[in-house]
Amino acid sequence: MNEERHRRIAEWVTRAVLPHEPAVRMWLARSLVNPADIDDLIQEAYCKLARVEAFEAIERPDGYFFRVVRNLLLNQLRHARLVRIEVLNSVGSGVEQLAYADDAPSPEQAAGAQRELARVKARIDALPERCRAIFRLRKLEGLSQREIAARLGVSENVVEHETARGLKLVMAALADDEHRTVRPGEERRA
Repeated sequence: MNEERHRRIAEWVTRAVLPHEPAVRMWLARSLVNPADIDDLIQEAYCKLARVEAFEAIERPDGYFFRVVRNLLLNQLRHARLVRIEVLNSVGSGVEQLAYADDAPSPEQAAGAQRELARVKARIDALPERCRAIFRLRKLEGLSQREIAARLGVSENVVEHETARGLKLVMAALADDEHRTVRPGEERRA
């Protein structure tokens, strides 16, 4: 049953969320977010989406995706030592309520983020060769489908298919990892 749920959420993300990624990336770029941070925010948003329980009830996946990324950005800004005023102005309403901390994330938060990043990288590394190459070029290097197709000598349809396939596989693996994680006080299920 759980595998079925993982498959359905991966299909939902591929069909209903992935097409909106370019718009979210453009919004982040217009918000003067560092390009390296854009990739991290998008990847973290996909990780959060993989854990959504009632994804079928989300009426506007594009708006939900945008809101998840926006909340991640606001959280990042909340923890930043220095916040550029241009970024704050472009993020929009609600920023006035942010409580800016002077300190960096706790060692526990930093370690948790590093573990999460290592998990995602391991899952990307486990993708089939062509899928992995296309996924990295598209998601990590930010190349367009056209650029990747020209570089690898494949069609744009192949690039689109392999990107979606890679995302499905990574999200399903992350969700499976989450399911297998034993939390304190819980027993592992067979």
